[in-house]
Amino acid sequence: MASVNDTTAGVNLNDVLKASAKTSTTGTSTGVASATNSATGNQTLGKDAFLQLLVTQMRNQNPLDPQDNSEFVAQLAQFSSLEGITSLNESVTAISGNYKSSQALQASSLVGRSVIAQTDKAVVDTTKSFNGSVVVPQSLSNATVTITDKDGKVVKTIELGEQAAGNAAFVWDGTNDAGEKVDPGTYTFGAKTTIDGKQLDMYTMLPATVSSVTISQTGGEMMLNLAGLGSIALSKVQTIGI
Repeated sequence: MASVNDTTAGVNLNDVLKASAKTSTTGTSTGVASATNSATGNQTLGKDAFLQLLVTQMRNQNPLDPQDNSEFVAQLAQFSSLEGITSLNESVTAISGNYKSSQALQASSLVGRSVIAQTDKAVVDTTKSFNGSVVVPQSLSNATVTITDKDGKVVKTIELGEQAAGNAAFVWDGTNDAGEKVDPGTYTFGAKTTIDGKQLDMYTMLPATVSSVTISQTGGEMMLNLAGLGSIALSKVQTIGI
């Protein structure tokens, strides 16, 4: 008589659960690795890949040792933080692009315009009057503006007299101290005064023409290239004229 062997007699429930857990753990590793490869490839891990990895981890977690709720909450918080940073980067990029476009538009409108800037040199057409000003730090009993040519020779000395704090305007008619007209060109203006027996140099604000504009590619300040005078920062410009 044929005998029947009971092959299930040696099977234990704990052994089955342990085997299931081992299979689940292996499946989790395989699933996460597959999700990582399919979601990221050779690219940096982004928010979509992060979410896909999180879902894969939840789907393949060990049934005997499930993921702790606090760990899921922490990962969800990381996901929210990542998405927020991504949105912030996109917004900053958009703002930067708009700022550069605004700078380019502003630069194009400045070319050919006359500006009054903090400088000690000016290109002067001596056939007509030249207007400038001096920054007076405090009330003064007297101040002078000395005009020198490109060779450093003094051409004209203008007495400003008593001045209150602020901007003191002066006019040069293009003549030297002898009353003779001088040649057009680049001249240097030096303003001085005496306070408590000490000589003090003062800033001069002079007109110039913008020939071109240099826009910083790193977010720095816009530079104005003044005809015959070189470059000057936009922040040093006091007035923009026609």
